[in-house]
Amino acid sequence: MKLYIKNMVCQRCKTAVKNELERVALHPQSVELGEVELAEEISAAKLEELQAGLQALGFELIDDKKSRTIEKIKSLVIDLIHHNGEQTRLKYSEYITQHLHYDYSYLSKLFSEVEGVTIEQYIIAQKIEKVKELLVYDELSLSEIADRLGYSSVAHLSAQFKKVTGLTPSFFKNMGGRHRHPLDEVGKK
Repeated sequence: MKLYIKNMVCQRCKTAVKNELERVALHPQSVELGEVELAEEISAAKLEELQAGLQALGFELIDDKKSRTIEKIKSLVIDLIHHNGEQTRLKYSEYITQHLHYDYSYLSKLFSEVEGVTIEQYIIAQKIEKVKELLVYDELSLSEIADRLGYSSVAHLSAQFKKVTGLTPSFFKNMGGRHRHPLDEVGKK
């Protein structure tokens, strides 16, 4: 049985969800960002107990198809930008289409209707949040960050960073990263 879970955006989230599943005596076969595969079917009472436990941790079970699709798109983008060590040269639209097996125009329209921002705006917001993280860590040059995140140049990265944050990357870095956001809040209107 598959369950879909909103706000599951990092490795710690996966661990927290797995622990909650085990706490209510469920046996996950796999726990991925936004999605859990259980070994067994789940009773209504157990589902209610799980829902309460997940909500206490800041997660939410998703039961309608549109919301599940939106969460899958978000999980793919977050995973590719924040958890993938290397930049893929595949276009985000192609990557999302290959994984979800829907026409990109349908996914884009659905995402915009539900989230109030385009997939592209969401991707940019996630990339800028990753740039913030990498600037704070101070292990890569701006040129290396631009390359890692697929920007055509440092100038492009800097212009996009300033447009989104109102700050230059160097000014942000000197501030010490005080304007970072949790991944599940990035890209919201």
